[in-house]
Amino acid sequence: MRANTLSAEKRRKNLLSITLGVICIIYVLPVLTVAINSFKLNTFVKTDTFALPRGEMWAGVSNFVTGMTFGSYPFWKSVLYSVVITVLSTALILLCTSMAAWYIARVDSKFCRVVYYLCVFSMVVPFQMVMYTLSKTADTLKLNTPWTIPIVYLGFGAGLAIFMFVGFVKSIPLEIEEAAAIDGCSPIRTYFSVVLPMLKPTMISVGILEIMWIWNDYLLPYLVLDINEYRTIPIHIQYLKGSYGTVDLGATMALILLSIIPVIVFYLTCQKHIIKGVAAGAVKG
Repeated sequence: MRANTLSAEKRRKNLLSITLGVICIIYVLPVLTVAINSFKLNTFVKTDTFALPRGEMWAGVSNFVTGMTFGSYPFWKSVLYSVVITVLSTALILLCTSMAAWYIARVDSKFCRVVYYLCVFSMVVPFQMVMYTLSKTADTLKLNTPWTIPIVYLGFGAGLAIFMFVGFVKSIPLEIEEAAAIDGCSPIRTYFSVVLPMLKPTMISVGILEIMWIWNDYLLPYLVLDINEYRTIPIHIQYLKGSYGTVDLGATMALILLSIIPVIVFYLTCQKHIIKGVAAGAVKG
């Protein structure tokens, strides 16, 4: 009887492993397709999409060179603007939302609860519902540059960040902050000296999720920024068009690969912090 139970358990685990393996392959396949086609000549990208680049198909690094030198807009400027927007937006989201979440978690008032539920509700509001009014508002308030668009990202990234930070702050013993207050710490000093170091797991987790979102975002910069002057990497890739609207798919795949490699490496390096941060932020206070 015991042997039958162990055998059934083993079969269940094997079936689960096979199922998860198939799901993993499905998710990885698009990335592999991009990587394969980034080394093919443009003609074969269209006709032999899933074939390995060999023989006459092989384009080497020419696709990468073509993509980075195509048109009059320098690729390095797109990389610079993507980095600036991603770093500034993530830093602003982490600082502002962690402070707001600390206040919401510690001050038990109707106002704080309303603010918290509004932030949570914002996560379910589709971007398409507000994108036209947002574009007009950003132009009016002069938020249409790489140095001011982080304010717009703060509004869209606050919901998830505050939700995770509030859950984690509620798990921190209040006595630690009371001891700091007795020692003469002001609220600002208490936050930076006591609360912020303890928020590190969730801070890293939220930071990773926000970086992945902002780095790959296309629609918001396209609507808000002046694309003739400021182009992020996704916008730069979209403009890889020749005469009569022809697209060099090989060069496009090459630049897509260059854009996703940093995010993949960053995610694989920090994925353990995502799990730890999400688990910590899910604690119910």
